[in-house]
Amino acid sequence: MASPKYLGTETEFGISVVGRPDFNPVLASSLVVNAYSADGRHRARWDYEEENPLRDARGFTQPGGHEPAPEDDVGLANTILTNGARFYVDHAHPEYSTPECATPYDATVWDKAGERILEHAAERAAETLPHVEGSDGARPGRIVISKNNTDGKGAAYGMHENYIMDRRIPFGELTRHLIPFFVSRQVLVGAGRIGNEFGRKDVPYQISQRADFFEVEVGLETTLKRPIVNTRDEPHADPERFRRLHVIIGDANLSEVCTYLKLGATSLVLSMVEDGFLPPPPVLAQPVKALHAISHDISCSQTVALDANTRTTAVELQWQYLERARKYHEEGLAPEWAEEVLALWERLLSTVEDDPMKLDGVVDWVTKHQLLDRYAARDGLDWSADKLKLIDVQYHDVRQDKGLYNRLVDAGRIERVVDEGEVQQAVAHPPRDTRAYFRGRCLEKYRDAVAAAGWDALIFDVGRESLQRVPMMDPGRGGAATTEALIDRCDTAEQLLDALQGN
Repeated sequence: MASPKYLGTETEFGISVVGRPDFNPVLASSLVVNAYSADGRHRARWDYEEENPLRDARGFTQPGGHEPAPEDDVGLANTILTNGARFYVDHAHPEYSTPECATPYDATVWDKAGERILEHAAERAAETLPHVEGSDGARPGRIVISKNNTDGKGAAYGMHENYIMDRRIPFGELTRHLIPFFVSRQVLVGAGRIGNEFGRKDVPYQISQRADFFEVEVGLETTLKRPIVNTRDEPHADPERFRRLHVIIGDANLSEVCTYLKLGATSLVLSMVEDGFLPPPPVLAQPVKALHAISHDISCSQTVALDANTRTTAVELQWQYLERARKYHEEGLAPEWAEEVLALWERLLSTVEDDPMKLDGVVDWVTKHQLLDRYAARDGLDWSADKLKLIDVQYHDVRQDKGLYNRLVDAGRIERVVDEGEVQQAVAHPPRDTRAYFRGRCLEKYRDAVAAAGWDALIFDVGRESLQRVPMMDPGRGGAATTEALIDRCDTAEQLLDALQGN
């Protein structure tokens, strides 16, 4: 039986300072992260002890050994939130990593909570910016945060998914099944963008923001020669039992429908791989070329080669995975949340097959295309017009009163999946059924005693001869069912440690 899929997202957000195009984005990102947690209280550092981004899932470590994290090198902002998430600066972007979640629905809630956190953080950070001269005299600058993947000028930044799964599954087996799935799923969950990275005049708009930036099928890199399947081997859990599949090929979605389906469908595919339920997968002749071609065709009818005599479409590939997943559910093997995901998957795939533009208000790439198309028709604009490029970026602005996606939400033109009350709760509180609960509650109650925190451990300083490390090697252990009463009755971290040690 497949293992439970603990999952989450990590999103690098675009950042800019209005009126200050020369403002250092690393500094701006640091201001945002620091402003959100600037409450005058002790902040635990991030624990890098078990992290090695050069460890490859194919069984080796890239030359260079264990390199220190870039945050350590330059002292960038890095904090752990009471909702169990990590909020930090990654290169030139503020990045939010959700806590570990037990279901695709929960992961969607805590992913959306990240948008609210970034919105609030940017508001706070703007107050710390030096004043800039405007036509109306001295005024503070404004920091704009965008949940997208490219600045439209050739730079890309990522949104990654993480799935904890059974390590016993050979990585090559995963790769064979995932490549055609990842190449084809973009027609359902792409974020959409104007233009392309190849200078093609016949691609004024495409389905995925990330597709053009991928160059190889399998590899360890995340910023150069990006692979369809990433091989980074950092389980953030017991390495004998677990593997963390680090997925870098997805777009950053504002649409909750897209986030929910992306996480749910991928979790089902991984479970089917673990259970040996999938037949031999279709083999794309040129996966990277197919990825680009599918993204470039908004009719979703583009065929790609399987071999010299056989071609298929992204829709046909997705039907193969969906039909197998339905059978998996019918045989009682799928998780209890699968039925809703399967219904959504079928509804969206059927609509794409009929007319993808009917998913306006549902899927990001369609919603944004239709919005841009209306502006272009109204103002007589060509798709290369700067005004449309600006609207493209404004769609992703996380401000609820300014971002174009969020304004469509306010107008009742967007299909939602999660309840806003749940999102607001998730801004400050962790999921109750994973180890994120223990992490978040400890940071809330014993913050001054937490010296460092990571995904798989908390390190306490309670004045003893050595720091006290509490391992959390199983993502499914440490939830409210087993730790809530314990934390409630322990007034201090020292009492908590004594209780954990059986004293």
